Amino acid sequence: MTETVVSSALSSREHREPSRLWHTFCDMNTVTKGPEFVVERAEGVWLWDASGDRYLDGTASLWYCNVGHGRTEIADAVHRQISTLDAYTVYGDFSNRPAVELSERLSAHAPVADPRVILTCGGGESIDTAAKLARRYWAVTGQPGRTHLISRTGGYHGLHGFGTSISGMDRFRSGYGRLVEDTSVVPHDSAAALEAEILRVGPERVAAFFAEPVVGAGGVFPPQEGYFAEVSRICHRYGVLFVVDSVICGFGRMGNWFGIERFGVDPDMIVFAKGVSSGYLPLGGVVVGGRVADPFYNGEGNPFMHGTTYAGHPTACTAAMANLDILEREDLFTVSLEVERQLDGALRSLAGHPLVAEVRSGVGVMGAVELTEEALVRRGITTAEVFAEARARGVIVRPIPTALLVSPPLIITWEQIDHLVSTLAAALDAVASRH
Repeated sequence: MTETVVSSALSSREHREPSRLWHTFCDMNTVTKGPEFVVERAEGVWLWDASGDRYLDGTASLWYCNVGHGRTEIADAVHRQISTLDAYTVYGDFSNRPAVELSERLSAHAPVADPRVILTCGGGESIDTAAKLARRYWAVTGQPGRTHLISRTGGYHGLHGFGTSISGMDRFRSGYGRLVEDTSVVPHDSAAALEAEILRVGPERVAAFFAEPVVGAGGVFPPQEGYFAEVSRICHRYGVLFVVDSVICGFGRMGNWFGIERFGVDPDMIVFAKGVSSGYLPLGGVVVGGRVADPFYNGEGNPFMHGTTYAGHPTACTAAMANLDILEREDLFTVSLEVERQLDGALRSLAGHPLVAEVRSGVGVMGAVELTEEALVRRGITTAEVFAEARARGVIVRPIPTALLVSPPLIITWEQIDHLVSTLAAALDAVASRH
């Protein structure tokens, strides 16, 4: 779709009154000044808006549509399940077959010793579950003073109560008054800083350390070589629970099940969501290692008084099982490693653009194109402008304050990667010509 065709289509649309939908992650004052961008349908890596224009989904929506859109086998599985048992709680001793089967399947692949699985409805719920469980674990094992949670700069852990409180980005923490206490943030690239913070707080007060395999929404920052091995050693030395947030990095995006396997470490808990169902239905959870589960399973009077209404939802679990079938049948774990290589090579072609300071890619099917300080500060260019120009040309990327992020479905082809990156280059050129 050419710029001329798309611009004409956009300019010809009638201005409509905004809907009653309150959009998140945006300034609604801006949204109300123009028609909403209505996504009408999707197939593979493509989206179509309400006017019939087509766009390449360069972000897999919010990092989650790993197997691509429009997979009828997932829809068929959901239809069969919802016609048999739509939903029922897993509180108390209640259960259902899809929830049990999914938990067993995830446990079989998790790099965690003697795992158990707590199911939720998404990543934010899962982070809150892991954070509360970390504190509760220390309480029931006789160390109730271990409540402090450490996270990393740039880390994004959802925006529920604990997730907001341990966010590594100030813009998500400010303006809400007092958040969950006993938290701190360390540089994402320094294991030494983590150890120093544990010693500053006091090991007897630190409950857990949270880290993404690759910092995702905060700007796509892969770890330095040996970082996670050292982090794991530090956590073991001081008894701190090591919680891996694999919400973005899991289910093929890094060529394996949970992302962290690339670094050969053994976390105490793994938080997952997004790619587990490719977003076809909301689902998330926490893989809990046997060490953490033991006092709750084998000690009397230690209930974990936490849960969500739709946890273990049988229809959502069925969607996940069908999604995992696709990942395994099409070997998207292996395919994604080749996609990772191709995407890395294509994105690095942008490194010489006058607006680009840095390209970060090559670890997982994801990347970031960082703009220069000169562009952002002296010339007043915004990533939102580049995003808008790319979308006008038929490609969706994700703007953050200083960079454009990409994280396409794992099924993207080389030709589609080339289209994504060449369109992003054209968008950068268009913005540069105006400033």
